Amino acid sequence: MVQSVAEIKGQQGPNKSPLGVKRKESLTGYLYVAPFFILYFIFGLFPILFSLYLGFQKWNGLGKMEFIGLQNFKLILTDSLFWTSLSNTLIIWVLGTLPQLIIGIILAYALNSALVKLKTLFRVSIFIPYITSTVAVAIVFGIMFNNQEFGLFNSILGIFGIDPVSWGTNFWGVKIAISTMVFWRWIGYNTIIYLAGLQGIPNELYEAAEIDGASTRQKIQYITIPMLRPILILTVFTSTIGALQLFTEPLIFLGSSAREEGITVVLYLYREAFSNLAFGPASATAIILFIIILVFSSVNVFIANRIGK
Repeated sequence: MVQSVAEIKGQQGPNKSPLGVKRKESLTGYLYVAPFFILYFIFGLFPILFSLYLGFQKWNGLGKMEFIGLQNFKLILTDSLFWTSLSNTLIIWVLGTLPQLIIGIILAYALNSALVKLKTLFRVSIFIPYITSTVAVAIVFGIMFNNQEFGLFNSILGIFGIDPVSWGTNFWGVKIAISTMVFWRWIGYNTIIYLAGLQGIPNELYEAAEIDGASTRQKIQYITIPMLRPILILTVFTSTIGALQLFTEPLIFLGSSAREEGITVVLYLYREAFSNLAFGPASATAIILFIIILVFSSVNVFIANRIGK
């Protein structure tokens, strides 16, 4: 007995429409990426929005919030300690961050040179400080920059007849110590990034330049630097943000007291929130710091983008 087409379709079950299959696939995809967005909302987006809201409130973390408008911003901008922390942050940025970008390019160029042997050993060695715990680095450097005469750097200064420096209280001593920690920890990171950029430059460009009689300086000026411009922009951008958010090194080196000689903007924010229980001014400081980072990063990226043009 021959079955009809309708009977055969009835035995096979209802057909799945393309629209239903597409919706099911889309739902499956959303379920896979949902954990990331949920975690980002809880630990990323919500704190940002809540901090923005707190910037206009008076709150000690327990009591009732009170809307006070721009009073928190006026309080921060008229506080001399805030401007001291901003000044300290910028000085440490100049002493510790700018040199590592310049020296990182030089080290990367040397490691990429055919004259250097044991390149892998040097690359691993120079990258080790970056993966070392920041707390461990700060403790070790705290011992090296000990205020006593037997401290490592004071002992070296004593060899040249220079009086011991009180690294923990001296205006420039604190900044030099913290800047040295920042430089030592991040120089390897930037060097490896520059090295990766150098290895991406075609050798044919250098060979053509040699045929045309270009010197080493001219090859660096007209080939290396222009080809490294995207890498330069990346490192300048990330280093600027990292320097303006400096927190762990001065906190471990100076302790929770956060002396004025070494207090940074983030350390000032931390003190307002968790020592003074002034979450409104702390949130206002975070907003001001965001604007400062935005301005400085934009200026630095603009300058870095002009290099090599």
